[in-house]
Amino acid sequence: MKKTQRETNPFPYTDSNKRYYTYDYFLRHTYGGKVAKITLDAGMTCPNIDGTCGVGGCIYCSARGSGDFAESPLLPIDRQYAIQCERMRKKWDTLRFIPYLQAHTNTYAPIERLRRIYDEARSLPGAVGMSIATRADVLSPEVLSLLAECAEQTDLTVELGLQTIHDQTAELIRRGHDFKTFCKGYYALRDASPSIRIGIHLINGLPGEDRDMMLESARTVGELMPDELKIHLLYVLKDTELARLYLAGAYTPLSLDAFATTVAEQLTYLPQSTVIGRLTGDGAPDELLAPLWSLKKLVVLNTIDRCLYERGWYQGCNRT
Repeated sequence: MKKTQRETNPFPYTDSNKRYYTYDYFLRHTYGGKVAKITLDAGMTCPNIDGTCGVGGCIYCSARGSGDFAESPLLPIDRQYAIQCERMRKKWDTLRFIPYLQAHTNTYAPIERLRRIYDEARSLPGAVGMSIATRADVLSPEVLSLLAECAEQTDLTVELGLQTIHDQTAELIRRGHDFKTFCKGYYALRDASPSIRIGIHLINGLPGEDRDMMLESARTVGELMPDELKIHLLYVLKDTELARLYLAGAYTPLSLDAFATTVAEQLTYLPQSTVIGRLTGDGAPDELLAPLWSLKKLVVLNTIDRCLYERGWYQGCNRT
């Protein structure tokens, strides 16, 4: 009898056909069962919005600042959390949750406000950890000290949006900082506490970037040895600067095949110990202009899986 993909899978951190270290596998083996991540909007802003380093945000950002799937920031955090936990319980049989401060920049506020928000989030019922999304250029010594303190009280992951290592692209998308600045913040966070898990975000399909540039970003990030990595697809949302470029014919999104094959090869350059937080991105259906294939998340993930299998690839196999 022919062996299944699972039985012939060479990747060590898996119990399925996945040839990479999935976030689901990490959570189940860390906490002994299913864990759901709960997106929260604490009503933050961003230095790239308020004029500190830019205005209007990155060219792809919606008004919610990546918090499109969170509840309204007008609701208290505990209420947002309760609504989403109830929704998750209908999908999965779990009592374990990770509050995720996702919208905008969640280290960009007065330190006492941050302390109140972090204390509330980590103390929510059923919370087994906490994730904080932010930027590497908004990590003051006071913030780093507070994050280190939080890491002593809960399992803390800090997610840093990088998007690309290429400074010319960062300038084009109005990121507001260069790769050198990112590295400075990354290493300061690493030095602040060995208990803090650090995640990095990359985006594939940024304007002006070809496959080689996207692969170079993955190889370079792999050398940073992040605890977690999220690879996003650049999708076009209504009422953004990217939407204006797209509608004017000045930007063409990646095809499904180009995205899947690029992601598959990127995985081969990453450390096997790096947890893959996600491998795609999907905008809110009523706000999405393109590419519409991104709405079919399972199709996207299955295409990546097939590419890895057909080429004999798996996470880390091309690291030297």
